[in-house]
Amino acid sequence: MRRFLKALLVLLILGVTAFLTFGPGYVEKGRNAVADHEPYPISPQAQALHNRLIIGDWHADTLLWKRSLLNRANRGQVDLPRLIEGNVTLQMFTAVTKSPAGQNYHENSAEAFDNITPLAVGQLWPPRTWNSLLERALYQAKRLHSYADASDGRLRVIKTRADLDQILADRANGQQVVGGLLGIEGSHPLEGDIANLDKIETAGHRMIALQHFFDNELGGSLHGTGDHGLTDFGRQVVSEVAARNLILDLAHSSPQVARDVLAMTDIPLVVSHTGIHSACPVKRNFTDDLMQAIAATGGVIAIGYWADVTCDDSPAGIAATIKAAVELLGDDHVSLGSDFDGSVPTSFDTSELAALTQALLDAGLSDEQIGKVMGGNMVRVLRERLP
Repeated sequence: MRRFLKALLVLLILGVTAFLTFGPGYVEKGRNAVADHEPYPISPQAQALHNRLIIGDWHADTLLWKRSLLNRANRGQVDLPRLIEGNVTLQMFTAVTKSPAGQNYHENSAEAFDNITPLAVGQLWPPRTWNSLLERALYQAKRLHSYADASDGRLRVIKTRADLDQILADRANGQQVVGGLLGIEGSHPLEGDIANLDKIETAGHRMIALQHFFDNELGGSLHGTGDHGLTDFGRQVVSEVAARNLILDLAHSSPQVARDVLAMTDIPLVVSHTGIHSACPVKRNFTDDLMQAIAATGGVIAIGYWADVTCDDSPAGIAATIKAAVELLGDDHVSLGSDFDGSVPTSFDTSELAALTQALLDAGLSDEQIGKVMGGNMVRVLRERLP
């Protein structure tokens, strides 16, 4: 019996070790799949245009996963080598801190089992993150700073307008450097305490989304139990975000929250990853009139790369959505918001962004319009909002 118990213990230890070593990678490979495809044809004209663009992406969830951002991975959609290969200048990394079991676009309960907790434990995040949403946001910020410190200057964290301008100047001088920004996907990491916004800001987060897939202390989610508006705490947070020169992201907020924010702010607003309702009529996409009101603040609507918001995730399908957004909102108010590494399958990864440039040319957009969409509009909003 003693030998049997020892053997069972050894098998248990080996099983746990194998899960901790290979399990998270297996999970991510299924969640952030890139479709098998032949290389996308890129014309010399498109490649030349792509090479001179400033490219910026408002949304990637890469920091959630157990792999180094500094190494090219065989899974997922974003890492530093692929960002450089895709000629990306600016990448917003968003911290996911809670995700309800059974997650869907129509209705989720805030009381549902949280999928991020077992991911945090299984990936051996520090124990302080296992039951604190605030600590999860701070830990993901720390990860980005650590990668930047170890990148030999190829990755820098942008916190200020001066940081942004330095990245742009160095890129113009031929340096292969990527500027990483931090945001939170939903403000539940505040844990109902406005004082925690100081900690979030100090950690480097500069974009604040109000909701994710469930209603929270700030107000209703687009995927919550009703079209609830801002709570008193939500209004307090919105006022502080505006006053602190942070960026306010309405992705995943309920339509009523978006209307409440529009009524009480005069800052450029962002929807960091979405589609256009008239081009892809699904609940995940705000109606066109609400998108127009958000764009009218001077902000941007950032188009995602997955089929649930574009109805076609091919480069041509994404380009068609971008063209529809330009026609609806004007070319000063459309950006990129991939949702890479956000548990969405895509038809390309960030190293293949020249395929999108080609598709935008094929869709009839001008070089100037493509420059605005691919990064120029993002730079404008960042310059206006960063301290």
